[in-house]
Amino acid sequence: MKALVTGGAGFIGSHLVDRLLQEGQSVITFDNFSTGQRQFLEKAQTNDRFELVEGDLIYEEQIEAAMFGVDFVWHLAANADVRFGTDRPRRDLEQNTIVTANVLEAMRKNKVRGIAFSSTGSVYGEASVIPTPEDCPMPVQTSLYGASKLACEGMISAYCEGFDMQAWIFRFVSILGERYTHGHIFDFYCRLLNDPDHLHILGNGKQRKSYLYIHDCLNAMFKAIEVAPDAVNVLNLGTDEYVEVNDSVDLITDHLELKPKRSYAGGERGWIGDNPFIFLKCDRMRSLGWLPEHSIHDGILKTLKWLEQNHWVLAARK
Repeated sequence: MKALVTGGAGFIGSHLVDRLLQEGQSVITFDNFSTGQRQFLEKAQTNDRFELVEGDLIYEEQIEAAMFGVDFVWHLAANADVRFGTDRPRRDLEQNTIVTANVLEAMRKNKVRGIAFSSTGSVYGEASVIPTPEDCPMPVQTSLYGASKLACEGMISAYCEGFDMQAWIFRFVSILGERYTHGHIFDFYCRLLNDPDHLHILGNGKQRKSYLYIHDCLNAMFKAIEVAPDAVNVLNLGTDEYVEVNDSVDLITDHLELKPKRSYAGGERGWIGDNPFIFLKCDRMRSLGWLPEHSIHDGILKTLKWLEQNHWVLAARK
């Protein structure tokens, strides 16, 4: 089996690359290194079944050429910076929706039938049902990121219908773990390094979020692809718990043995498109025989410990 991983130098993508190689597959990683890190691929590059293609998905001919001879596509490349979506409104359209259309068209031309796609719980906006199931009535979109991902899902479904493809669409909560380079733990840790006596928090700190540890995430995706049989499989991935932002701060500061004074920007949202409560119902994934092995508490501490041991990534992400 030969797999292509878009965004394979990123946080989730690089772990996926390692896992695919471990399972004996050949892997092509396609990445433009706008956010991915070459260091994350150091282990993979020692494997003769690994190939790195440095390119940009916005150019359809590049991904079409890279996909030749591929059996399955893992499409993880995306702009994931929800907070600044309104600063550059076209970025989500280009880096999420248009590039996904390019990937699908490259699949059609290369006769590749299978795709796994990293979507997001943000597609539910401010959901009317909590915990939120996959068939929840779709609300008004609250972020350009969520809207672009929902458009990707629509394109994928249409290609499956029109060109006899099969898809697994994973609506993630936020993912935590080693190689994490984007999100609240990263931001808080950097701020506390700069000023251990003060921490500024966006919103009121009462936003409730759910998180999933990276290896639980990978286990779920592999399990779903093994047993979920539909032409289009839409699956929530998350834990059966959530935490307040303030709870995350408590864990981080306790681990660092700090007692910073906290200040708040105020309001129930940290930014435009920040949903105050994200908690997904994951019964559909559970019915396939998967359960997460790590709590949110575990995920936060594993992430924090990795950041402490890998300060190089702090400078790399600036």
